Amino acid sequence: MAANASDKALKLLGRAGIGLGAAMMLCQDDKPYSFLFNVDGTQRAVMFNVFGGVSNKVYTQGTHFKVPWFMRPQTYDCTVRPKLIQTTTGTKDLQMVNIHLRVLFKPNTAHLPELHKQLGRDYDDRVLPSIGNEVLKTVVARYDASQLLTEREEVSAAVRQAIIERAKTFFIELDDVSITHLNYGKEFAKAIEENQVALQDAERQKFLVQRTEQEKIATITRAEGEAEAAQMVSNALQKSGQGLIAIRRIEAAREIANTLSNAANVMYLPGSQNMLLNLNTGGGRN
Repeated sequence: MAANASDKALKLLGRAGIGLGAAMMLCQDDKPYSFLFNVDGTQRAVMFNVFGGVSNKVYTQGTHFKVPWFMRPQTYDCTVRPKLIQTTTGTKDLQMVNIHLRVLFKPNTAHLPELHKQLGRDYDDRVLPSIGNEVLKTVVARYDASQLLTEREEVSAAVRQAIIERAKTFFIELDDVSITHLNYGKEFAKAIEENQVALQDAERQKFLVQRTEQEKIATITRAEGEAEAAQMVSNALQKSGQGLIAIRRIEAAREIANTLSNAANVMYLPGSQNMLLNLNTGGGRN
């Protein structure tokens, strides 16, 4: 009786151990012997089967079943991520330009199995630098160096459209494409600086010419006015004799007297001197 009881206890203990081991296998995620795997909210997964290859099913957020050792889930980050692409290429007028392109990318989740079959999880490193360099070289070659500066928005739009279309063929979605850096070689930068200096000198010379012309016009106008005034004075003298000259003398004398009377350092007008332009022709009377 005691032996039978002992055998039953051992059997129960063995079954409990098997159950506990199975439970542990079910609960341990991301292990070769686990029956379950989790997919986070920002991820998607595809399943590789050692017998059938990559299945066409895309696993979304949640906990999913798999057969240990035979089924291997491959998860992909589906958030938008940035990548910087740098290249040096030539313009239409054979100037070398250094361009930095920033793209925001994510995988096309609807075609995730095809993406995994063709490229793998490092798809961004395999595809984006190559197509980015190809598109930049193709687009930049259509423009002169100066056009890249004056028509930068148009160039950026052409690059964006071309690279988005190319990325679609590799099941990659681009949310944004922008040129973040653009500079030229030392020779071209020096040529631009010299050109700016020449333009400034030309503008300065143009201003000097315009000022000279204006001064010339002002001199001619002034001379014509003085000639016309002299003619009017001459006509007035012919008609009125010396009366006009006497009036001008009186006006000048009045102005001089007002100036001297308001001066702080003049206390009196000398009576022995003719200060009023010979108005007092009789001599030194006050």
